[in-house]
Amino acid sequence: MSDDKNEKNVVKSVAKAFAVLHSFGPDAEELVIADVARAAQMDNATAFRLLNTLVSLGYVEKVPDSRRFRLTFKCLELGFNAIARSDIRTLGRPLLRSLVGDRIEAASIGVLDGPEVVYVERIQAGLQRLAVDVRVGNRVPAFSSALGRAILAHLPLADERAILEANPPKQLTQYTKVDIDHILAEIAHARRDGFAVSDQETVTGLRVLAAPITDIDGIPIAAMSVAAPAFGQTLEEFIETARDATCDAAKRLSLAVRAAGATAAHPLTP
Repeated sequence: MSDDKNEKNVVKSVAKAFAVLHSFGPDAEELVIADVARAAQMDNATAFRLLNTLVSLGYVEKVPDSRRFRLTFKCLELGFNAIARSDIRTLGRPLLRSLVGDRIEAASIGVLDGPEVVYVERIQAGLQRLAVDVRVGNRVPAFSSALGRAILAHLPLADERAILEANPPKQLTQYTKVDIDHILAEIAHARRDGFAVSDQETVTGLRVLAAPITDIDGIPIAAMSVAAPAFGQTLEEFIETARDATCDAAKRLSLAVRAAGATAAHPLTP
């Protein structure tokens, strides 16, 4: 379909109204008409009409005793309605899809259940060559997995050690770290860096990077991870590829979960 045909399906006045709303921001909470017109790229007369329309609808209000305008809390309803009643799986699925590509073959969300992490959502496009077929409900040890370490990193140190000591780590691959102090050091690195890495410690040939999903108090309710084969790229290249996108997606999901009031419900609850 050509751009001309697309334009015929666009109500330009609606687009302009949203441009007015987007002209406000953290550094521009209150604006005069000229400021709005400049930010929304329209003339003052159009900005004036649109602002007054939005005032009548309740999305913008005039600042008392001034010529400035500001957004109202009614604007929040648009976002809240979009995520209301959504659980972490529903909120996270689009973000997981965005992470999977040529160099990242799987993305997951997991929650801590005792000494294990349970997968609650998973998007997988590859990894068959490694015989990896992780599904919702599957479990992995928290001590060796990036998901587990990303969650443990936000718990009190005493809780971390208690979980590890109650379920002593076992060798899963030739790369698995089983010394508790060594594992606690890895968890400390995850706390410092904001992400955790498991380099073939749970499955030979598989590297995983994970970032925590936290509630409003910074308490971890889950973690988000991405995975790729170890061959074809170095560990440093994998981290460089995966780190920023995964951490950003986890932060976005944390914000959505907080707004929706969602929590880490039972991992197998749909």
